[in-house]
Amino acid sequence: MLLAIDTATRYAGLALHDGDRVVVEMVWQAGYHHSRQVPPVIEEALRCTGTAPADLVAVGVALGPGSFTGLRIGLSLGKGLAWALNIPILGVPTLDITAAPHAGQESVCAIIQAGRGRFAFALYAPADQETWKRLGEYQLGTLDDVMASVHVPTRFVGELSAQERARLREHLGELARFASSAQNVRRPAVLAELAWQRWHSGDVDDPATLSPIYLHVPGA
Repeated sequence: MLLAIDTATRYAGLALHDGDRVVVEMVWQAGYHHSRQVPPVIEEALRCTGTAPADLVAVGVALGPGSFTGLRIGLSLGKGLAWALNIPILGVPTLDITAAPHAGQESVCAIIQAGRGRFAFALYAPADQETWKRLGEYQLGTLDDVMASVHVPTRFVGELSAQERARLREHLGELARFASSAQNVRRPAVLAELAWQRWHSGDVDDPATLSPIYLHVPGA
């Protein structure tokens, strides 16, 4: 069983994946209370599925970009479990998790709030009918920066307010497409699936050196 932990933003999420199916998935608005709320929810998820800590084969964590504090909490929890249980840890970028359910279908812009009117975002395009690729680096910028990066019809997924969606629609016209509110939720089950694929192929991270993805304003 693989445990996935996502504390990258004000949302918190966790999932258990056995390689064939998602056994449990939970997502909620944790605000700034990840350190208090997430550990007991992990315990409850293990209990209600009859999963013992010894049954865990790996742990996946959302690696960022995201909240500095949230990322540190999630990574600390993941590393603590990995060391205590002697199991691998796998970090998966937050924007990849956001984009993955959509990115094989059309061009996608995955976006999360970064505070002070800024957004962390990345662009994705289909590689073939079933896989996707990220175009360029993870970026940090304003909504104007996001709009300047879009040149083809693109589905926006992630954390956008109604006002921000309206502004994108006004400036980009038919190039801007939007996921539904349910499809915008970043799912820990997707994190679990991506982490499981890496674990199954033997591509794991070193818990001693694994660190969050932090984005910084250019020149800061």
